[in-house]
Amino acid sequence: MSAQPFTFICGADDFLVDRLGKDRFATAAREVEDEFSREVLSGFANNVGEVETAINRFRDSVQTVSMFGGKRVVWLKDVNFLADSVTGRAESTLKLVEDLQELLAKINPAETTVIITAAPVDRRRSFPKWCEKTADFMLVGGGDDSGEALAGVVLAEAKSLGVSISPDATRFLLAKVGANTRLLVEEVRKLATFIDEGAAIEESHVAELTPNVAEGDFFETAEAFFSGDLKWTLAALQRHFFTGGDARPVLSALQNRNRILIQVRALLDVGEVRLGHRGLDGLQGATAYAAKFTGATEKSSFNLFTQNPWYVGKLASAGRLPSLKQLIDRQQEFISAFEGIVERPREQEEVLREMVTRCLSAA
Repeated sequence: MSAQPFTFICGADDFLVDRLGKDRFATAAREVEDEFSREVLSGFANNVGEVETAINRFRDSVQTVSMFGGKRVVWLKDVNFLADSVTGRAESTLKLVEDLQELLAKINPAETTVIITAAPVDRRRSFPKWCEKTADFMLVGGGDDSGEALAGVVLAEAKSLGVSISPDATRFLLAKVGANTRLLVEEVRKLATFIDEGAAIEESHVAELTPNVAEGDFFETAEAFFSGDLKWTLAALQRHFFTGGDARPVLSALQNRNRILIQVRALLDVGEVRLGHRGLDGLQGATAYAAKFTGATEKSSFNLFTQNPWYVGKLASAGRLPSLKQLIDRQQEFISAFEGIVERPREQEEVLREMVTRCLSAA
């Protein structure tokens, strides 16, 4: 185990943090034969009173001497009072965290292995900064929209199951499931049981077995349309309307993605950004254009700079990126389709079939 006095694991995603904490605790617990010397405590607190209770229980635990004189392992899990929250900002909580810091500074790792898992954490405060310098510190993943961190979860889970997953399958899985790490892990496990031994999880497996969680049942149509595959797009539309779907969410999904691609195409054409293996390189540096969106901080397809560069890059590189004129023409086609379903409400599927055929045949 680590030479540092304790282990501190934190991150934005409580599921990922807890998984790593569980692995660390299991490793440490194997070195402790006495089951009464292994203790798991909850650090979850809804108010200052519960913060005090959690820290007092932790103090009692780490100051307890093992019945048989051996080493103890204590895991304080699900700590949430280090976040930028009402409870986390309270003066009483900050004082209790100072007490916790003093307690941790006195830990003897030869006698007690201490593991703390916390999510989320306000890393601007002094305690996390102290942990980073003092403890065996681990920051897990990125934010919940970090594509690279989520892809890492998929790849790590596949590896642990003894299977591989293709880059296209990973991209498609992330697009279908979104930033739900728990569901991503479960989907990888499900896909791993489906494939033959020694085979890789491919995009076709994801398309067949993974539900459209991120954008609903109309996701497949958007994915098919922007891949440029007319046959797949028409089949996806048929499936959507066969189950009683409406045209509006499909058009909304198409417009949202096309709106992002128009902005990407414009920046690519003037050389402000470039498509690379890590997504859209230079997006964060295009500050001159970002300033035009002052006040628009919420994630929206109207503002490219609120999007994750990795995700945007994957959207743009999923197929051949059309010209700016083609993208604008498509946006006009979507508007015309909205007008068409108002005029022909009983022929919504036909309106969309005509629209996608015009768009993709002209590509």
